[in-house]
Amino acid sequence: MSPAPAAPQRASLQRLFLTGLLTLLPLWLTWVVIKFVFVLLSGISSPWVVPVSQRIAGSFPDALGWINALWVQNTIAMLATLLVILGVGVLARRVIGQRLLHWLEALIARVPLANVIYTSARKLLDILQTKPGSTQRVVLIDFPHRDMKSIGLVTRVLREEGTGRELAAVYVPTTPNPTSGYLEVVPVEQLTPTDWTVDQAMAFIISGGAVAPDSMPFTRAGERR
Repeated sequence: MSPAPAAPQRASLQRLFLTGLLTLLPLWLTWVVIKFVFVLLSGISSPWVVPVSQRIAGSFPDALGWINALWVQNTIAMLATLLVILGVGVLARRVIGQRLLHWLEALIARVPLANVIYTSARKLLDILQTKPGSTQRVVLIDFPHRDMKSIGLVTRVLREEGTGRELAAVYVPTTPNPTSGYLEVVPVEQLTPTDWTVDQAMAFIISGGAVAPDSMPFTRAGERR
């Protein structure tokens, strides 16, 4: 008997490999993000959690020696960071916390480079939590050309010198990392408004378009194709 052709077997193996890869890829990406957050949060408190845990383990080697394990130290450090963040959130809602925040901002304002970074980040976060006025927060702009659209977040509305025409400062995040992107200045009448929330826009960008509402606007009102 002649041996079975190898080509169908290779094609079958390729399909199985692709199916397995597509199945594991979302799990792997989820693990990478969780691991990154875990390492980031634990790294903040590790400089003081590690010496304290080592001292406790040294004082009680029989009962608390396990506290010297690396994964235990990282877990404690992460929980400590989360508690600090929650504590800051509670404190920021109190009068004394607001006073401390104003004092810290005044201190940062005296440091040239830190002043620019902190002020810019603070204004961006504050702007994203409020609507800019006459335009929607999440819009589409013609980028990189007229027949293609990009998701953008309106951060501010300006006026053109001389004409008084409204111009929108639009931040265009990149996929899959929305912390980097482009800043475009676009006439308001050239924006395509959407009813998306910022959370929906972020999910759309991070997922590469896989997570999105069933429909979206594309052509501006009154625009002929």
